[in-house]
Amino acid sequence: MSVREFRVAVTVEEFDRTVAFYRDGLGLDVAEAWTDNGRGLMFLAGRASLEIFDPDYAAGVDQLEVGERVSGRIRFAFQVNDVHAAVERALAHGATLVHEPKLTPWNDLNARIQSPEGQQITLYQVASES
Repeated sequence: MSVREFRVAVTVEEFDRTVAFYRDGLGLDVAEAWTDNGRGLMFLAGRASLEIFDPDYAAGVDQLEVGERVSGRIRFAFQVNDVHAAVERALAHGATLVHEPKLTPWNDLNARIQSPEGQQITLYQVASES
């Protein structure tokens, strides 16, 4: 068996607000929309990967990016070209700043925001693109 695509499905109470945040605030492209038996929408978000952390490693990432344990069981991470611009755009569309961009030990620039529906999100700019 070979996995060909990875999708994450998120159920939200405020569909329109959430769609606007991910589309306008983070700049994700809409791939498909469904209206049969409710509403659904799929965004394209570049290459996907799945990270699995034990509680200690997750706490270490939170400590590094924010200074304390704040994220839940699931945290999204999006690589962006300009982390400062991405944070400002997300904030203008309803995100809450959890922590300003911070240089990591591997020289990436990571920022933490929270989406309007409460999802913890890391926005990061890789060192080779800064």
